[in-house]
Amino acid sequence: MTASSPATRRSRQWSSPLRARVSDFLAENRHTELGYQDALTAAQIEHERVRDAAIRVFKDHELQEECRRLQLQEAAVLQLQRREEERIRNEESLRAEQERLRALKSTTVPKLPPEAPSPAPVPQLNGPQSNGTRSLNSISTTSPTNTLHTIPPGLNPSPGTSQHPLSNAGQTLPVNGTKVEQPVAPTKASPFAALAPTGSVFKPAVPQPNSLAAPFAPKPPADQYVVIHQNLKKLRASLAEQAKSLPPLKARMGDMRRELRKTLGQMVVEKGGNKKQAAAIQAILHESLSGSVPSATVDPSQYVMDRREPVEGALHNEAQLPSLFLYLLNIFAKTIINQFINECGAQPKAADPLGVITAQIFSHKAYQWRGKSLIDILMAKYRVACPVLFGYRGNENTEQGRLRLGWKKDGGAWAPEQQHMDKMKGLAVGYAAISLRDFSKSPNTNPWPPSKYWTSLARIVNTPPAEISNTQCVVLRGMIEIYEERFIHFYGSAAIAALRSALIDFPNKAQIKTPGVSGLPVLAHMLKRDIGLEL
Repeated sequence: MTASSPATRRSRQWSSPLRARVSDFLAENRHTELGYQDALTAAQIEHERVRDAAIRVFKDHELQEECRRLQLQEAAVLQLQRREEERIRNEESLRAEQERLRALKSTTVPKLPPEAPSPAPVPQLNGPQSNGTRSLNSISTTSPTNTLHTIPPGLNPSPGTSQHPLSNAGQTLPVNGTKVEQPVAPTKASPFAALAPTGSVFKPAVPQPNSLAAPFAPKPPADQYVVIHQNLKKLRASLAEQAKSLPPLKARMGDMRRELRKTLGQMVVEKGGNKKQAAAIQAILHESLSGSVPSATVDPSQYVMDRREPVEGALHNEAQLPSLFLYLLNIFAKTIINQFINECGAQPKAADPLGVITAQIFSHKAYQWRGKSLIDILMAKYRVACPVLFGYRGNENTEQGRLRLGWKKDGGAWAPEQQHMDKMKGLAVGYAAISLRDFSKSPNTNPWPPSKYWTSLARIVNTPPAEISNTQCVVLRGMIEIYEERFIHFYGSAAIAALRSALIDFPNKAQIKTPGVSGLPVLAHMLKRDIGLEL
C-alpha cells in the first residue's frame, strides 16, 4: 500500500516538543567549554530579565504608595481646613451675638417726663428752711437722691437714727455711706462726732478717691451689687461656652483657675513670706491680659458701680477687656471670700495676708480700667455673702429676715447658727483686713479706703434698738477685734469715740441681750486689759 500507516501519520503530526532539548542534553558536546558558556549566557539573560521585572514591579509599588500618601495628606489638610472654617463660623456667630447683645443693651426706653410740681411746696421756699440749711430728716424724705443706695426699701433708718452717736452735728461725716452735712442742733453732741481726727492719713470728713457719691449726686440702683453678682455668673457661663469652640482657652483656663486657687491657699501669716505667691498671681493675670490665651472681649462697665470715661495715662482705656481676665478676677475674689469664711472665723490673724494681696491686686494699675479699680467685683460678692456690712438688717426669727442677713440654707434647711456666726465673723475680719490698709507710702490708690470701713461701722451702729440682731453684733466685733489699733491709727480720737459707741452705747441700747450683744462689752474690757484703751 502506498499510503502510510495511521501510526506513522500520527507520529509525524504530534512530535514531542521536548525532543530538541533532550537531544541537546544527550549531545556529545554537552560537557565542553562551549556548552557551558552557552548555558551561562542563557542563565545571565534570564537573570537580567527577572531582575528587570522585579525592579519594575518595585517602582510601580513605590509609585502607588506615594500616591496613597499624598492622598492621605490631602485628606488631612482638607479636614483641617474644614475645622478652621467651622471655627471661623463659630467665632463670627459669637461676634454677631455679642454685637446683637450690645445693641440691645444700648437700646433704652425713653423715660416719662416728670410730673408738674404740685403748688403746695412753693410757699415753703420762703420759709425757715429756705436759707440753704436743711435737716437730715428733710433730706431723707424730700431728696431721695441723697439717701444711702445700699440700704433697701423698708430698712432706712428711722428719723430718730439721725440723733445716734454716729451722726454728727454741724460737721460732715460719712453716715450710712453718704457724706451728709447736718445743721447744728441744740441736742447734745455725740462723742463720735465731736472728736475729729487730726494728723491722720484719712479723715471722715474728707471723701476718698473711691468713696461713695456726694450727697447731691444721683444714686445708683439699690441692688447694683446684686446686678453685678448676676453679671459675673453670666460671665462664667459665657467662658464655658467659649471654651467649647476655642480649644486653647479650654486647655489653659482650667489650669489658670486651679493655679490661682492653689496659690491663694498657700498664703502665710509671716511678713514678707508671700512674695512668690503674689508674683504667681500677677503672672496669671498678665497672661490673661496679653491675649496669648484667646477669649472674647466684654464691656467692664457691667462689673463696676460707676460710669467711667477714658482717663489720660490709664493703661486700659479701651471700651472692652478680655473676658478671661475678668473671669480670673472673679475667681480671685471668690477664692478670697471662701478663704475668709473657712479660715478667718477661727483664726482672725489669717485674714491679714489675704487683705494685703487683695489690696495689692486691685490697686495695681495694670489691672484697673480707665484709671479706677475693679474691686466692685469683690464687693458684689461681699454684698451677697455679708449684707450687714452694706446696711441690711432683718429679724433672725423669720425666713425673710434670715435671707436679708445672708444666712444660707444647707440642703433645704438653714445652716446651724454656729456655722453662720463663724462665717459672718470671718467675713467681717476680712473686710477690716481689706479696708484698713495704709497706702500713704504707696504710689497706688487705695481701692477700698478706710472711709468704707467707717461707713460700714456707721450702718451697723445706726440700727434702731428694736432691729439689732445677733448677726450684726458678731460682724461688728469681727470688724474691730485685732484691728482696733489700725483703726485708731487712721482716725485718732474720732476712732476712740466710734469704738465707745460701738462697744458700749450700741449694746446698751439693744432690747434683746443676745450672745453677740453681750460680747461687745467683753471686747471693750479686753481692749482695756490688753492695750490700756479705756472706753
